[in-house]
Amino acid sequence: MLSDLIKGILATEYEANQVKLLVLKKSQESIEQATKEGSEAIADVLKRAESDINQLRRASDKKAMESATELASSTANRLATMRARAENRLDLVAQRIFERIVSI
Repeated sequence: MLSDLIKGILATEYEANQVKLLVLKKSQESIEQATKEGSEAIADVLKRAESDINQLRRASDKKAMESATELASSTANRLATMRARAENRLDLVAQRIFERIVSI
């Protein structure tokens, strides 16, 4: 009877150890799976972030080009206006110089 009790205790301890090993194995598998899924999620987020950055960069470049084109056009218009005024003034100055030379 005592030997049956000892055998029962040993069997229960063996089963408990087997359950511990099974739980350890399952927890390691769960950790590996979670790590794999986490890595995949991080890679996916990085891809999306890179795509968003590229899209924003393209939009920013496009807007910068539009602004530069608008500024160049505005500058060209101002330059043409200033040149026309300068040519008119040059004509007026030349005419006054001519009048002074003739009146001398």
